[in-house]
Amino acid sequence: MTETGKGTADQKSQRRHPRRIIITGGAGFIGSNFVHYWCDRYPEDRVIVLDALTYAGNLRNLESLEERPNFRFVQGDICDRLLLDALLKQEKVDAIAHLAAESHVDRSILSPGAFVRTNVVGTFTLLEAFRHHWEAHQKPSHYRFLHVSTDEVYGSLGSDDPAFSETTPYAPNSPYSASKAGSDHFARAYYHTYNLPTLITNCSNNYGPYHFPEKLIPLMCINILLSKSLPVYGDGQNVRDWLYVEDHCRALDTVIHQGQPGETYNIGGNNEVKNIDLVHMLCDLMDELAPDLPVRPCHQLITYVKDRPGHDRRYAIDASKIKTELGWTPQETVAAGLRKTVQWYLDHPNWWRPLLSEEYQAYYRKVYA
Repeated sequence: MTETGKGTADQKSQRRHPRRIIITGGAGFIGSNFVHYWCDRYPEDRVIVLDALTYAGNLRNLESLEERPNFRFVQGDICDRLLLDALLKQEKVDAIAHLAAESHVDRSILSPGAFVRTNVVGTFTLLEAFRHHWEAHQKPSHYRFLHVSTDEVYGSLGSDDPAFSETTPYAPNSPYSASKAGSDHFARAYYHTYNLPTLITNCSNNYGPYHFPEKLIPLMCINILLSKSLPVYGDGQNVRDWLYVEDHCRALDTVIHQGQPGETYNIGGNNEVKNIDLVHMLCDLMDELAPDLPVRPCHQLITYVKDRPGHDRRYAIDASKIKTELGWTPQETVAAGLRKTVQWYLDHPNWWRPLLSEEYQAYYRKVYA
């Protein structure tokens, strides 16, 4: 965040009333980082985490918050309307930050039904529950529903195409991105049909602590430590914009407090990197920071594998709207963010080792066979 943007947020927090917020998917990667961020920044707020604890949800991500009097964890499904109604009423909720999602493209190719249920039906169920709760309280103007989505809904860019903006037409190419596009449309429709104060954000690829091992960056770090091959899809020339998760959390905070209901805000890291270049950067960092690697230099572990179906070539985010209107910009460069991330995985083997279950190993073999 820029100094100007940070000052604005600080001033806002000084005059704000404490919120009672549900964070869905708060035991997952982005969700748990956002929960920690929110609890640290707004200790006076009541924070309720709702998470189904599927394979990517991990209560250990939140264990340092368990004794906080204003924190509550609820294991539950966002498709469970009775549970949602009860929570909204009991906790007198005035905001939802909706981060719960099935989010891995490879898994969506293998089992698309789960993505439709969670991302589309789950988002619809949340919107309906929050709408009725909001209407029952005479439609307070300070209520907010933040729907956190992805840049993948916009499809794929060519090497010379302009970056995705908020007006880029949707063109999803995987079951995952199609399900997120559907949920975006529901969030938008609920503002235009019911005037429900919804906000939508579309972010680029996140990275940082608590990232489940199936995703590219933790996968490479862990495989290097285990002297396993580093699978790179196709020719490795696919480009992604990388956003450090703490920068993303600041952006979501800014949108909740300063964004205009009904609007969409793209959030990017200004860090476009080819996949193969990213893997080489990770190898360099691991060679530097981990002196006892079983294979060194670890570049020799890189292995090219068959490309996945519908693999988008390039993503890039134009985040000028959130910068111009709300004063947010990312703080972290990809070099500095990757160094922090690699060091976190080196320092936390007790976090990631239990996640390498037999189910995970079977999934890994199926994807990278």
